[in-house]
Formats: sequence, structure tokens, C-alpha cells
Amino acid sequence: MLADYLGVTTSELLGEAPGSSSSGIRVPVLGTIPAGIPLDAIEDILDWEEIPAAWATGGRQYFGLRVRGDSMYPRYLDGDTVILKKETTCESGDDCAVLVNGSEATLKQVMIKGDGSLELRPTNPAYPPRTYSPAEIESIPVQIIGVVVELRRKIK
Repeated sequence: MLADYLGVTTSELLGEAPGSSSSGIRVPVLGTIPAGIPLDAIEDILDWEEIPAAWATGGRQYFGLRVRGDSMYPRYLDGDTVILKKETTCESGDDCAVLVNGSEATLKQVMIKGDGSLELRPTNPAYPPRTYSPAEIESIPVQIIGVVVELRRKIK
């Protein structure tokens, strides 16, 4: 299909107003998320990404974040966009957006330990993992805000 080849939607190719197509919905890319040391969370809408409409059934919510940094290299590169399902829990081993201290966001693999602690694990061995005890999870707090469901990477 020509639209696919050009990397645009059929609506854009036909000059129609931007928005959701019949097969997809648009979700906001809310800012950047460090794949490194946690930095202040940013909630500016940088862009919009389209996801399949079927994903949003049952009230499920999604958002995008732009990756910044290299702690999750080689899985995620600086400038990648990740699509996340809005969640407050995850499975051990999921890649998640995690909010630390209410304002610092980071993208890490979350490992759930038997004692209830969370280890935020980078995939880049140059960065150490960080473990939070159950008491720290409550007092700091440490909150999962989304689980990565898709990676989008521009070639050029």
C-alpha cells in the first residue's frame, strides 16, 4: 500500500484531518523518559502515535514516551518511542515506566523479589541495578505507571 510505503496514514495521504482512523486510535507521547538515572518526569505532549483500536477495549489506556539515555541499551536506543499500557502493577521481568519520589521517572526492567522488594534493572551493564525494599516502595514512594507493550524506532 502506498501509505505504508511512505510511512503515513491513508488519511494523511488523502489530505484528511489528523485523528483516529477506523482501525486505530491516537495516543499521546507524553514526553521523554530517562533510560538512565531517574530525572524529573515530564508530561508535555511531544507527538501522537496510532495504536490498534482493539487494544483500548475494556477501558484500557495507553500512552507513549520517548526514550532518553542508554541504560536500557541495546534493547532501547536514545530517541526510541515506547508505547505503554497504563498499569500500576506488572509481572516480574516486564519493562516498565517507574515513578520514583512522585516526580522522577525511569524506564527499567522490573524484577519482583520474594520479599516484595523491586529491583529496577538496566540492560546496559555499565549501569547498576537499584533495589527498593517494601518499606522504601511505600515511603519514597516507588510506583509503576506503565508496562511497555511496543517499541517504535525510526531508521533515519
